[in-house]
Amino acid sequence: MEQGMDLFILGAGFSGQEIARRMGDAARITGTSRAVNSFDALRAAGIDPVLFDGETLSGALIEALARATHLVQSVRPNERGDPLLRLTGGDLTRFMPKLQWVCYLSTVGVYGDHDGAWVTEDTPTKPVNKRSQWRVEAEQGWLEISKRTGLPVAIARLGGIYGPGRNTLVKIDRGEARRLVKPGQVFNRIHVADVAGAVEHLSSTQASGVWNVVDNEPCPPQDVVTYACNLMGVEPPPEIAFEDADLTPMARSFYGDNKRVSNAKLRESGYSLRYPDYRAALDAMCADGSWRG
Repeated sequence: MEQGMDLFILGAGFSGQEIARRMGDAARITGTSRAVNSFDALRAAGIDPVLFDGETLSGALIEALARATHLVQSVRPNERGDPLLRLTGGDLTRFMPKLQWVCYLSTVGVYGDHDGAWVTEDTPTKPVNKRSQWRVEAEQGWLEISKRTGLPVAIARLGGIYGPGRNTLVKIDRGEARRLVKPGQVFNRIHVADVAGAVEHLSSTQASGVWNVVDNEPCPPQDVVTYACNLMGVEPPPEIAFEDADLTPMARSFYGDNKRVSNAKLRESGYSLRYPDYRAALDAMCADGSWRG
């Protein structure tokens, strides 16, 4: 860990708190939440909490930005764009004069649908919904900041995030697990510990550009449920055809993207995944009980 690092995490939720735990040797870590009742969780992760409603820069927030040397941006954009770029008018260095490195947490959803084919960081984006289009626009905004100022900005495109308290074992325990089957459909995932590990790795080299942060094995979602049920010694739920499933529009939209995302660039840069596939992660969480959160 770089000595004297002052890390600012905009949106210190599930991933942000794990990043803070992983990078806890930083001189100071500040992170935002929309709710005061989340502050205890942030403090437990080693984060000095600050309120951020997504609409205004408070005095405490401006002060934290001014001293930060490293930024992780985890707040989702909306139709008005990335909240930090919007509120700083794009003049980020005026608000963050000490800033040395940025990581913007994005999503592999920006690639859109590729009928199960492999995609890499060089694959053109073709988002299929507004949420992913907003992500593409936010990525472009951050890359423009990098181009204009020379500031290294890493765009981390994340797979489906899971980990302690948020995983298939929890859903099985709650009786909420379903085996939805859409022929040919696959997803990439990423354990939250590898989100944090990848961010720390990219920070250590002040990496810039686009990086896929996903596991080694895109697979059908029903395979994960079956494997987790076997670990827990319970009968897997019956398979449900995707077209017959009762899904929210948002849940259904995730199945509109079908692709295999390569993490070769990240691995070739020297990062070794702690959990290279869902089996390794579920095995470990089941063995130590951490799946409960």
